[in-house]
Amino acid sequence: MPYQWQNMAPERSGAIFRLEVWPYRSLPRRGFVWVIALTAAGLALPLLALLGTPELWGLLPFAGLAVWGLWHAISRSYRDAGMREVMLLDRGNLTLTRSDPGRPDRVWQTNPYWVRVALRHNGPVEDYLVLTDGKREIELGAFLSPEERQSLHAELERRLETLRG
Repeated sequence: MPYQWQNMAPERSGAIFRLEVWPYRSLPRRGFVWVIALTAAGLALPLLALLGTPELWGLLPFAGLAVWGLWHAISRSYRDAGMREVMLLDRGNLTLTRSDPGRPDRVWQTNPYWVRVALRHNGPVEDYLVLTDGKREIELGAFLSPEERQSLHAELERRLETLRG
């Protein structure tokens, strides 16, 4: 699961629970090298038949553009993997901090007693996980899979009930 709960000692930070959520990484750096190499080789193989012809120069830019586009898309994916959502949760305060690469952190604070957790089926993604305190509604883990959001929803409700009880 691309999220992790930590039970923290109240005397250390005042938080009882800490949740960290991050995007799933399916392609390691070593795999990135293989994907680019195999794509370049796969595009170069048919071009070998055109060596020494003017048609090669007509097709070569498109092959190069395809490899560059794939490189750029995967690099963007690695850059976006720097996203993090960290929730600190204790009896009197819930603090959710979202960190995106190249943007200032966004912080939401509220009293956990009033927080309700919901899975919306009509949101921008399937099983959209939201937190609301009656004044504001925020998303949590929009980059997670629907199954991971369902699991996180159940765990978060259980921990909020623990704090309220």
